[in-house]
Amino acid sequence: MTVPATFDAALAACPLVAILRGLTPAEAVTVGEVLVDAGFRILEVPLNSPDPLASISALAHAFPQAWVGAGTVLQRGDVGSVQAAGGRLVVAPNFDAEVVQEARDLDLVALPGVATPTEAFAALEAGASGLKLFPAEMMGPPVVKALRAVLPREALLLPVGGITPASLAPYRAAGADGFGIGSALYQPGMALDQLRERALDFIAACAGTIRA
Repeated sequence: MTVPATFDAALAACPLVAILRGLTPAEAVTVGEVLVDAGFRILEVPLNSPDPLASISALAHAFPQAWVGAGTVLQRGDVGSVQAAGGRLVVAPNFDAEVVQEARDLDLVALPGVATPTEAFAALEAGASGLKLFPAEMMGPPVVKALRAVLPREALLLPVGGITPASLAPYRAAGADGFGIGSALYQPGMALDQLRERALDFIAACAGTIRA
């Protein structure tokens, strides 16, 4: 399992991955600015968004201090396109050994989706940088605790799906290393002020504080 130090540092600085499904290139930089200013350091644009590679490129160039990449990476051939756009991270809802291998070959971080111990160990054996536990709505903190008991200590485990500020603490207590945050954070066309409020709520919850 390979986790580049810079990605590890980004996750340590803010263990929240902003999943920007539906983001358009025209709004990428303004949305990214709100999130980075709030404290997010990992930005993911799913490939089923409008012109996702253009958004990834815009984010990667505008925010070199952030770890930018793609989500919903389902095909091995997509990995090279993500790298060419400036992405350094590939995330998927499933585990595909070829996608993970291509990411390793190109020195990208790979976070495949897993839902069972069998998938988790197979993904780590294939070289995954960490594990996206998906969908988290179906696997609460007790599942994270059970997986943490058997997975290698250094294996990164990030629940994704239905995560809210209120659910961060129980998952963290169970052993989650971070989270992917989707529609509870960002929705296409939302006002920037609303995005900022949601982002700060997640940051505050992650820090264990309550905003006034």
